Amino acid sequence: FGPEGAILQLGEDAAQRLAQLPVASLRLDDDVLLVLRRLGFNRLGDLSGVAREALARRFRNRHAPAANPLIRMDQLLGRALEPMLPVIEVQAPLVQRRLMEPIRHRDLLDRVVMDLAQDMARVLEGRGLGARRLELSLWKVDGEMLVRRLELAASSRDPAHITSMFVRRLDDVDAGFGIEMVRMRGVWNEEVALSQGDIEAAAEHHGTSLAAFIDRLVARLGPRAVRRPVLRASHVPERAQDWVGALEPEKALQKTFDFHHRPLKLLDRPEPIAVLYASPDGLPRRFRWRGEVHEVARAEGPERIAPEWWRERSSVRLRDYYRIEDGEGRRYWIYRDGIAGDGRGGDAARHPPDWFLQGLWG
Repeated sequence: FGPEGAILQLGEDAAQRLAQLPVASLRLDDDVLLVLRRLGFNRLGDLSGVAREALARRFRNRHAPAANPLIRMDQLLGRALEPMLPVIEVQAPLVQRRLMEPIRHRDLLDRVVMDLAQDMARVLEGRGLGARRLELSLWKVDGEMLVRRLELAASSRDPAHITSMFVRRLDDVDAGFGIEMVRMRGVWNEEVALSQGDIEAAAEHHGTSLAAFIDRLVARLGPRAVRRPVLRASHVPERAQDWVGALEPEKALQKTFDFHHRPLKLLDRPEPIAVLYASPDGLPRRFRWRGEVHEVARAEGPERIAPEWWRERSSVRLRDYYRIEDGEGRRYWIYRDGIAGDGRGGDAARHPPDWFLQGLWG
């Protein structure tokens, strides 16, 4: 905010030198700056010319430094302490091996990678972390460096799994005259809660977890071939999910969705049903789907879903969803497309609403 060379010399009046700085230089909140400007305080010199008691009364309920100009002025002039918290750089977990003699054989390289994975597991365990992305660097005698990167579906510090995944990426390595140093670094790490495991169960299911299975698929087929469904911000069922790479981080939205209100299976596209008999309120009591007649024993609803006006045409109509169960205990997710008199649908609004089946429960 100040001019070039705005450094106070010994014996110089700090208040006078700083008087021309704008009040924004005090690092105040936006609402406080707005109040000061409305009161006519644009520079620090304007604040110095006002009685301290008047400002203290005006901001008596503001205790945070960023909300009280008096505290900031005292800190600027050295009349109040302002402890500074240092930014401590967190070093990425790193382990390495400087080999006494260069190695050229693949089995020796695999053994070194296994040793590094075990060292990395101990480092991660000491920090309470698990690795999501690892980097393996190989230094050759001729000065060339090779890098292999690994991304996992879930944070892990299992040395056997890390080793097996890296070994798949070393098939094309040409050691040349030999490799003299190997380094493994944890580029992306996440906190892992400590848990007491069952030794026998861990031995029985070793390496068969879902995350390990996904990692093997990605290593074999490539990251673009393995995808998983995720939620998308839309109330329209056919738009409420998207497909992303299996290794992409999970968003917080996935943990807050209420899944029990949606069927286990959503059809690729809604299929029309023929209503053979309906109650006075229009709810089907008997319908035909795929040539088979179903008697409705129970029904829950409706759940109304309106069209997305920013995306849909004006002809798209409201939907009323129902969870129904037939006499044999099979459950369906059906909806009525359109409501009489809703003012949507153009010419279709003059016809009775259509019914569709969109999902199935188990």
